Parts: sequence; C-alpha cells; structure tokens
Amino acid sequence: MKRALFPGSFDPITLGHYDIIKRGVHLFDEVVVAIGINADKKYMFSLEDRQRFIKEAFKNEPKIKVVTYKGLTIDFCQKIEAQFI
Repeated sequence: MKRALFPGSFDPITLGHYDIIKRGVHLFDEVVVAIGINADKKYMFSLEDRQRFIKEAFKNEPKIKVVTYKGLTIDFCQKIEAQFI
C-alpha cells in the first residue's frame, strides 16, 4: 500500500491544502492528513474544529484519513508506516 502523510496545523485548511490533498488521492492508496499538536503555538481554531473542517471537506473520499499527532513528524511517519510525505 502506498501511504502518504500530509502534516500541518491546518489553522484553517486552505484551498491550497485542499488541492494538494485531492491530487494525492490519485497518486496514493491512502492519504493521511495529520494535524500536528504544538502546545506552544496559539491557534485560531480549536483542534476539534480543524478536524471537523477537514473531515467535512473530504467526507466523500474514503482514501483520506484525518488524524492528530504529537512529536516529530518523522516519528509519526514511522509509526503509521507512511512511505511519502
């Protein structure tokens, strides 16, 4: 399985993010949109809102998975066995 990780804060998700994610669907078996959690950063929207925005935008796309993560992106890639970022 070709799994890609698209990490970011997505505060909020933009049309640019949306376009990249949609393009990834055609290249990979699964696109994991990973919202990074950084306690030192001030956000415009809550984590729950950001997750909801992304899930709503891609509700009809089964190849897209929305998750959150803490720590280094590379460690999370290894954890979920993503081969592409």
